[in-house]
Amino acid sequence: MGSPIPDGPQTLWPDLTPAPDEFRVQRMSRNGLLTVNELKRQVRSGGIDTVLLVFPDLYGRLMGKRLDAGFFLDQAIDRGTHACNYLLTTDMEMDPVPGYAYANWGKGYGDFHMAPDLSTLRTASWLDRSAMVICDLLDVKTHDPITQAPRSILRRQAEKAKKLGYTVFAASELEYYLFQDSFRECSQKKYAGLQPAGWYIEDYHMLQGTREEEFNGAARRHLAASGIPVENSKGEWGLGQHELNIRYAPVLDMADRHSIFKQCLKELADRMGRSVTFMSKFASDQAGSSCHIHLSLWKSGRNIFAGKSGGSDIFRWFLGGWIERVREFMVFYASTVNAYKRYQTASWAPTRLAWSYDNRTAGFRIIGEKESLRIECRIPGADCNPYLVYAAAMASGLDGIARKVEPPPMFEGDVYSARKLPHVPRTLRDATDLFERSEFARATLGRDVFEHYLHFFRAEQEASDRAVTDWERRRYFERI
Repeated sequence: MGSPIPDGPQTLWPDLTPAPDEFRVQRMSRNGLLTVNELKRQVRSGGIDTVLLVFPDLYGRLMGKRLDAGFFLDQAIDRGTHACNYLLTTDMEMDPVPGYAYANWGKGYGDFHMAPDLSTLRTASWLDRSAMVICDLLDVKTHDPITQAPRSILRRQAEKAKKLGYTVFAASELEYYLFQDSFRECSQKKYAGLQPAGWYIEDYHMLQGTREEEFNGAARRHLAASGIPVENSKGEWGLGQHELNIRYAPVLDMADRHSIFKQCLKELADRMGRSVTFMSKFASDQAGSSCHIHLSLWKSGRNIFAGKSGGSDIFRWFLGGWIERVREFMVFYASTVNAYKRYQTASWAPTRLAWSYDNRTAGFRIIGEKESLRIECRIPGADCNPYLVYAAAMASGLDGIARKVEPPPMFEGDVYSARKLPHVPRTLRDATDLFERSEFARATLGRDVFEHYLHFFRAEQEASDRAVTDWERRRYFERI
């Protein structure tokens, strides 16, 4: 997305490439992205010998295969490769979860087809002599999209926007905690007593940030060298917590960047003997980690959110539809049990549904002006699946435009203290109940996709319900 069309075979998907004037406003760097001919030259010179074919699973994790680069060019660039379709039905432990209609033991867990989207072909700078390409998932017989795949869900919304003449630009602001312990050491310690990279709150502090620049600086450089232009990084409000921001892009491209961002930082930390976590709420006494998302709609090279008196009709209707549907689609913004522990008063995380200009207590913060006017949604946590988040936001906003939904009155002041405003769902169970009752979510996703994700969220909640936690042991082991 967003790059000059590479030579060689193209994806089977419809073209969602922005028009030339939208390239101009995007100001995207080509650095790190590869055409097929550039990859061939790198393979011949020995600069690249491995190509990673990857796709996001239900959690947003990248799954896939490593292919010999020569084999990729000879065979897989045209034909792609196959993977087991159980990968869209597993839990975090990779156990197949029963009850899915799409793939199960009765159907024998067959394959789906991984079709490389060559517009995503890029150097994976943080890995040795490696390139990466993101794949769309297709049925092995019909070659139709696997509708349950997260990237398929977002593509469908991007196609809908394109038919309406819109290009959706987006950006993810991701926060994470950095630790001195390696991932293996964290596991051995059962994720308790870890040593954070910082020892005081370092929000915007340059001194403590310098101490952690070995990791964060390397992350910025590797992302930039891998076709993911970087804006900045900074210390955050927790011990060893950071935020790294990458440049905005067309929405599907941004979701891809978001996923690669997380993969890069985890693998970079692993190589350095450190660890990072994108949990929404790593510790009860530390700030949560967010994924603030920014959205704007463009048409004919202009931001159509811009208008007199702060915003256009399109801006208001998109915002109104987005706010109206948050509770129904909350499971897409917060897909884990842990994510809901982030929503606490005076925590910098939003707890109530309101919008305001440049107000960090509101779930929807309006920032920028004229061409830079955009909506920042502060609801998702850092553990979100970006494909689901952006799909829910777009579906809700476009529906708001279609129905001319006006947003509630703009709120001024401390949203945390506004007790009459609607609260975000407090648990994954509550959010899943709202999702199950939503006719809009069912119609937007289609019955098969809706039922697939309903089962996914129910299974995630049930796994949590069965678990015995450290909190329970500390509270009850001796004193009950």
